[in-house]
Amino acid sequence: MAGFLATVLICDDEPALRELIRVSLDGRFSFAEAHDGVECLAMARELQPDIVVLDMMMPRLNGLDVLSELRADEELAETPVIVLTAQPASREEAMRGGASRVMLKPFTPDEISAQSRARSGLVARIALGVGGLAAGLTIVFALLLIAIVGLRHRSNEARRSQEVIATANGLQTLLIDFETGLRGFVIWKEQRYLDPWRRAQKDYPSEMDKLIRLTEHDPHQQAAAREIKTAIDAYLNDYSLPLVDFLQRNPAKARPVAASSTGSQKVQAIRQRFRRFLADEEALGGARDSRARTTARNALLVGLIALAGALFFLIAAAVYLGRVVAHPVRLVARAAQRVAAGDLSGRLPTEGPGEIGILERSFNAMADSLQRSRDDLEERNRRLVESEHLKTELVSNVSHELRTPLTSVLGFSDLMLKRDVKPDERRRYLEVIRSESGRLATLLNDLLDLQRQELGVLELRSEEFDLNELLRVQIMLYSAQSEVHELSFEPAPEPLFVYGDSDRLAQVVGNILSNAIKYSPDGGKVDVTAASIRDDAWVWVRDFGLGIPNDQQKQLFTKFFRGDAARARGIRGTGLGLVLTRQILQAHGGEIGFESEEGRGSTFWIRLPTMGAAKSSSAAGDGAEARQGM
Repeated sequence: MAGFLATVLICDDEPALRELIRVSLDGRFSFAEAHDGVECLAMARELQPDIVVLDMMMPRLNGLDVLSELRADEELAETPVIVLTAQPASREEAMRGGASRVMLKPFTPDEISAQSRARSGLVARIALGVGGLAAGLTIVFALLLIAIVGLRHRSNEARRSQEVIATANGLQTLLIDFETGLRGFVIWKEQRYLDPWRRAQKDYPSEMDKLIRLTEHDPHQQAAAREIKTAIDAYLNDYSLPLVDFLQRNPAKARPVAASSTGSQKVQAIRQRFRRFLADEEALGGARDSRARTTARNALLVGLIALAGALFFLIAAAVYLGRVVAHPVRLVARAAQRVAAGDLSGRLPTEGPGEIGILERSFNAMADSLQRSRDDLEERNRRLVESEHLKTELVSNVSHELRTPLTSVLGFSDLMLKRDVKPDERRRYLEVIRSESGRLATLLNDLLDLQRQELGVLELRSEEFDLNELLRVQIMLYSAQSEVHELSFEPAPEPLFVYGDSDRLAQVVGNILSNAIKYSPDGGKVDVTAASIRDDAWVWVRDFGLGIPNDQQKQLFTKFFRGDAARARGIRGTGLGLVLTRQILQAHGGEIGFESEEGRGSTFWIRLPTMGAAKSSSAAGDGAEARQGM
């Protein structure tokens, strides 16, 4: 990454499109380009870009394969990837593959710019925020440092003026010592009066040098200081030193000297120079003090502004980071709390920057997965409860179905054993016992067949036969079972040769005919029609009985299910016949369906492949037409 510019890797085999993307994002990103999928993957692993713009269709390795490789790479798994495609159907496939965003061609420069800004990495955004804060604080502290340096400079100027004044006053004192020491010696002719003069002579050179050094930043004052030095040096060299030497050798001549005012005039002239020098320095010192006070006020103001600026930048950085990091993370945390509490309905917006957006989409995917798992678990639980209920009902039904014929068998057997029964009654009793035993055998066979079918061990005996003949035999058998029903048969014009287990298919037809008769308790017609459509044999069985309520039709092929009408009217059955019927037909490559209206009867249809036909569902379109054939 160059500075705070995020790196965008553009992977597209079209030069014009690469240029469009680069121009659209110019100034906000640095760029790298790849011409095909293999080069794109290699450059992504080498450069570790902040964003990858990936075309779906590329030479050597397509976009989906590149996306899969990127998501499998630990270092690139979280990199935002914008996928470009011209096919709307590819959107979902790309999103499932881990795309951060999918854009459909054609797109505008503004769209790609907005998406790239939205996908720029979280680290880059944090770096931008921290960099902005650092730059702002640097400016603030630079201003504060300038103010402090200025204040120090003004303070030094003011202090230097005070030192100049103090040094000048000290030199005046030395000048006075020169004069008073010389005057005392002239008047009293005693050496002790020269002690101040000698001390002043000793201290004068260093103090004078100090004054000149202190005034080096002010040429005017330094020139004045040098003039004072010249005057004092002249006073000492031309007057004071020669006079002391002369009087020490000629004490008698001191009185005329004492009466002279020459020395006093020279000293007064020098002191006049000192007064002008001190007046100028005091004026400079006042100006410097004023500037120092102004600088101090300005420094205080700059300090306050710097403090306010620092607070502003800190608050701005906190707001920025809070908006791009803390706020989305809080949303994720609250959503996670809701999920932990069992609420899986909440979803997060997926427009967050970089890693935040990936986190949001991953959270939504996790919530979707949990929702599906819970829905599946609830559905399994519902089915389990329903299965347990149906099994309980089966036990009740089977018990009832077993007890009823067993009661007849045991009862009539007991009668024949304990009583003298006439031959004609004995025969009738035996016929009842045989009939009820047949019922028991049928029930047990259905249960065993269902178990074999579920275990995949139901044996089918395959042979070629005419379905018309099988239907005719079954209709004849079931017509004899009811005196109040009229069974009619319209066979196919040509023989319906099918290949399968005729006994099992006879069981299928028998189950359907038995249901048509049982669920038409008031009697009536049962119409059976057969036909050949394309490569399939079709059979329709229509009754005009009770019909099936809409809310129970979806459960009709569920094991152990028996409708309300069957229970209310005492219609015998176990709820296994249609389940076994469908499984037998599916084993033959066929299917079963129905149409029903409560109170107006039902039409059940079956489809079987004819001899030599492909046993598949390729003729589903024709089948839909055939289902409406009745």
